[in-house]
Amino acid sequence: MNKSKRVKILSVPVDMVNADEAMEIFKELMEEQECSESSLIVTPNSEIIVNAAKDKELKELIESAQLIIPDGIGIVYASKIMGIPLKERVTGIDFLEQIIAYLEKTGQSIYFLGSKPAIEAKEEGQEARASVAEMAALEILKKYPDLKIAGTHHGYFKESEESDVVEKINNSGADFLCVALGSPKQEKFVNKYKDRLNVKAAIGVGGSLDVWAGTLKRAPEFYQKNGLEWLYRLIQEPSRYKRMMALPLFMIKVILSKFTGGKK
Repeated sequence: MNKSKRVKILSVPVDMVNADEAMEIFKELMEEQECSESSLIVTPNSEIIVNAAKDKELKELIESAQLIIPDGIGIVYASKIMGIPLKERVTGIDFLEQIIAYLEKTGQSIYFLGSKPAIEAKEEGQEARASVAEMAALEILKKYPDLKIAGTHHGYFKESEESDVVEKINNSGADFLCVALGSPKQEKFVNKYKDRLNVKAAIGVGGSLDVWAGTLKRAPEFYQKNGLEWLYRLIQEPSRYKRMMALPLFMIKVILSKFTGGKK
């Protein structure tokens, strides 16, 4: 398989790829005829990098991933500060849409796992709402009508139910798995079952299913272009403020690393 150059941001590797190069690597993963385990695609942002620095399991699974795309704008800025500039930001949700367009052409199928389950009807006679994964699938089919969706499953399952979820994914015959459980749960789930999952590859996509389902609005283009999606998300969900503290902490660590030779 074509290997890209990897740079390290706070000792965590990231592939130096643009969107087209990332897609070429993805295509190779999907074209592999025989593989003993599912390939993992990781989409780190500043928060994930900070967490990986103190979570050995997360760091090791990122290091073992077949593709690590620079999802967060903070990572791109950090690479410039450190003198190892990444080519461009490759957002997870946009990359996933490229994947979906490719799978529609090849006829390979996708499975959506994650986000909230169906909401039970409040009154007798009312129908329960579909899960976010089902809603996202329906919206995606409007744009990609020939896409083969092997199945969906919500992300509110217990650890004791994980084996059953893996079995459902395998029974669906899916070629590719999209996991929206939030980081690091989504990456750890794939890594834990990569030798049991029959899919060729899997990607962790955070809140992408919620965006497609319409339960969460994506930041307007202005915020996207200026690297302010985190601010828009904070406005939407003020309860995330503690998680947002990872952003300034990340930049402080990067600057310290620059002047201490990577020791911080």
